[in-house]
Amino acid sequence: MAIEVTVQKAAEILGCSRPFVVKLLKEGKIEHTRAGRHIRIKSEDVLNYKQQMKKEQKKHLVDIMNFDKEIGLYDP
Repeated sequence: MAIEVTVQKAAEILGCSRPFVVKLLKEGKIEHTRAGRHIRIKSEDVLNYKQQMKKEQKKHLVDIMNFDKEIGLYDP
């Protein structure tokens, strides 16, 4: 059985606000279930989303460094 977390706990894990997590849920970026008014998210899904975001951030940083190198602003 997977461990489920609240929206607040997901926000703490991701290091963002509770409303931002709700936005991610509404956009379908993280799967969740509802039990009445309560939202539950599998901790595995939260951690997978966090890992995916870190990969994207790293790619963007590399792209910026490559661009800076191309225009002569970055000299390793």
